[in-house]
Amino acid sequence: MADMSIAGLRGAALVLAAALAITRPASAQHVPPPPAANANCRNTGSFEVWLDGFRREARANGISSATIASALGGMTLDPGIIARDRKQGFFAQTFTAFSSKLISQNRLQNGAARLKQHQALLAKVEQQYGVPGPVIVAFWALESDFGIGMGNLPVLRSLATLAYDCRRSELFRGELMDALRIIDRGDLTPGDMIGSWAGELGQTQFLPSHYLKHAVDYDGDGKRNLLKSVPDVVASTGAFIAYLGWQRGQPWLEEVRVPANLAWDQADLAIQHPRSKWAGWGVKQIDGRPLPSDALQASLLLPMGRFGPAFLAYPNFQVYLKWNQSLNYAVTAAHLAMRLAGAPAMSRGNGVVPELTGPEVKELQQLMTRRGFFSGEIDGKIGAATRAGVKQAQIKLGFPADSYPTPELLERLRGGR
Repeated sequence: MADMSIAGLRGAALVLAAALAITRPASAQHVPPPPAANANCRNTGSFEVWLDGFRREARANGISSATIASALGGMTLDPGIIARDRKQGFFAQTFTAFSSKLISQNRLQNGAARLKQHQALLAKVEQQYGVPGPVIVAFWALESDFGIGMGNLPVLRSLATLAYDCRRSELFRGELMDALRIIDRGDLTPGDMIGSWAGELGQTQFLPSHYLKHAVDYDGDGKRNLLKSVPDVVASTGAFIAYLGWQRGQPWLEEVRVPANLAWDQADLAIQHPRSKWAGWGVKQIDGRPLPSDALQASLLLPMGRFGPAFLAYPNFQVYLKWNQSLNYAVTAAHLAMRLAGAPAMSRGNGVVPELTGPEVKELQQLMTRRGFFSGEIDGKIGAATRAGVKQAQIKLGFPADSYPTPELLERLRGGR
């Protein structure tokens, strides 16, 4: 993956989907991109021949003949799914632009209402899995707006199409097999399997493999229904977050104030220091009070560099990156949970953030590649690989090493100095 690493594997009601599209993240949050070698591959052989082979494989894996017939009978390729998969690009925007769209007042109000409405359920799930209600509700909001936008495409057809496609055939072949296992288990029927173009299901958009392993029957009806059962949705989301490594009773993210001068190269998710050290360097709580001078480990996170919003990311923040390794998504989801837990709106940081356009980011990536700072895909996105390359370039060229690309850095690289 070029600027996003594997995220551990991750539409809407017809009229409402269009109205909500700009405020929901793109689908496929758990799905890794194809290997670079497969990015431009071409499919060989017919879909029908491939499907016959898959039917035989499914039967050999213990899937019942009835499930195979009901799920795959009359199946056809959907060229639109392949086209959509090859032009993903929702995350090619700045963090503040992305976050401001997703953390809307409507979503905050609806999230607060769900916290109140399902208070007893959320408390029970937190007691069992250790995951706070605001964390679960934030994911629930972002992934489907509480069930409004679960997708409107036949998941089995999408998965079969992506499994046939050469780019990530093995990945989606496994997801299609797990979708059949969900049907075989009796949780859903083929007709129930309506979801995203990438095969995600339910109100918190689980891939079939996650659904199969982590869905919980919390209402006791004998089925794990993440499309219609709120208890199943809430408990399954909590169980999955716990599986990803959530530490009970620990924070996940905290917005902070940073001084004008700091060892900016320490602002890196790969670097942790105790809060006492951050406090000694002048980092404060967002309201100006001193940080607790304790040993709790945290990383300083600057999604838009030293002039933008600043956060202390605690070990639980890694769960957000396992859910979706887009930094924009991860920080947005974590901050939405903070807001639902009572935190104030995000600050604007320490000044005006200099920004590059998409074409300028591409040019920067090309120039960094020539200088040996970057070896990822030239895609115009400010992801993890681009940030790492920018940090190397900043250190080499004497810029503050906050890992965020600026027009000044681009100009220096253009000049070859």
